[in-house]
Amino acid sequence: MADRLTVSSLWRTQILLAFAGLPLPWRTCNCRSGDSPLEDDEVGYSHARYKDTPWCSPIKVKYGDVYCRAPQGGYYKTALGTRCDIRCRKGYELHGSSQLICQSNRRWSDKVICKQKRCPVLAMPANGGFKCVDGAYFNSRCEYYCSPGYTLKGERTVTCMDNKAWSGRPASCVDIEPPRIKCPSVKERIAEPNKLTVRVSWETPEGRDTADGILTEALALNDHLWCFCFFPPSLSVILKGLPPGSNFPEGDHKIQYTVYDRAENKGVCKFRVKVRVRRCGKLNAPENGYMKCSSDGDNYGATCEFSCIGGYELQGSPARVCQSNLAWSGTEPTCAAMNVNVGVRTAAALLDQFYEKRRLLIVSTPTARNLLYRLQLGMLQQAQCGLDLRHITVVELVGVFPTLIGRIGAKIMPPALALQLRLLLRIPLYSFSTVLVDKHGMDKERYVSLVMPVALFNLIDTFPLRKEEMVLQAEMGQTCNT
Repeated sequence: MADRLTVSSLWRTQILLAFAGLPLPWRTCNCRSGDSPLEDDEVGYSHARYKDTPWCSPIKVKYGDVYCRAPQGGYYKTALGTRCDIRCRKGYELHGSSQLICQSNRRWSDKVICKQKRCPVLAMPANGGFKCVDGAYFNSRCEYYCSPGYTLKGERTVTCMDNKAWSGRPASCVDIEPPRIKCPSVKERIAEPNKLTVRVSWETPEGRDTADGILTEALALNDHLWCFCFFPPSLSVILKGLPPGSNFPEGDHKIQYTVYDRAENKGVCKFRVKVRVRRCGKLNAPENGYMKCSSDGDNYGATCEFSCIGGYELQGSPARVCQSNLAWSGTEPTCAAMNVNVGVRTAAALLDQFYEKRRLLIVSTPTARNLLYRLQLGMLQQAQCGLDLRHITVVELVGVFPTLIGRIGAKIMPPALALQLRLLLRIPLYSFSTVLVDKHGMDKERYVSLVMPVALFNLIDTFPLRKEEMVLQAEMGQTCNT
């Protein structure tokens, strides 16, 4: 019995020295059968002792697993020299050393903890957001959403994976919905009397965008392109065509509003402004006459005035008006050849027939044999086209009363009437003389010698009334090439 106690004490001493790292005093032991330290009673003794008095405290790692290896075998997981491997479960990561050793100070070589893995914080998408089940921790599921008017671009749902990365790329919210714009309703407009345009107004349409709101402020770009802008400038409503409140001429006018939002999505609305001018139909100038009309010449309220060229008299209505029933007032005018009445009793009555119709060139001579008289008539006959163009009627007074003869073209006036005309215009009785009378009966120029037709025409062309005649003649293409 004493020998067995000695052997057991020796083994215990060697074990303690080995744990303490001290050299072992190896000695040869002559053990008898049944004296080995590996026998059942020795194992039972060691287990009973170290089980109740561990060297280091037991290791417990939350969300992790511990795998220990002790020099004494499986029963000595907290004894001196025990090495323990620490492994964290999926979704957790180790903070500290992955292997712990039970030291002589009865403490483990490090402190460890398994912390839940965490992915980087997701960036908040502009005009949107996201909701997560468990924040940014492992296996947390986050779902993106966008504000009204925006559409999600990318993966809607991402999950925090074991490698601390999200399962998909970050999503973004983009505005792909075009703004809405409702065009106004504009009915057909009719021009007022004697007008060719209509002032048309309407409410400026609002551009509405789910993301950006209402877009309405106005900015002129050019005569036919306007911008209705709401700050910032990228939110704009552009008008193509005349703006509201403009005077629209006759016809069909296209109006287009285009609205852009911040994302440059475009919305368009189009409508038409129709302006109608009531018309009576075009009138024509009478043959050998002129026509001058107000406004556009045939629209409701327009007035057309008529006149005849020199040597013709107007018959019918001198003016006609386009009425509301789209019919012309009065009767159709015509220009008839002028019929001079030489049977009147006074010179004044004779001149009244030419008032505002013809100019008179009165050539007076005491005798038909007068050389100046003959030369003057010859020059006037060669310039007949210029005389007609300027509405000039030549009146001849030849002789001395009672043998005095007055002649207007082919018509002969009585001597008494010819004498009255000389006296009224104070024309010399016994010498050659030429007098120019305008359309208002005014004595404009007197000549006591020959007058060249060119000089006469140049003078007449300076008269105000003649300038109006020249415009009308140019419009009708009346010229004189001779």
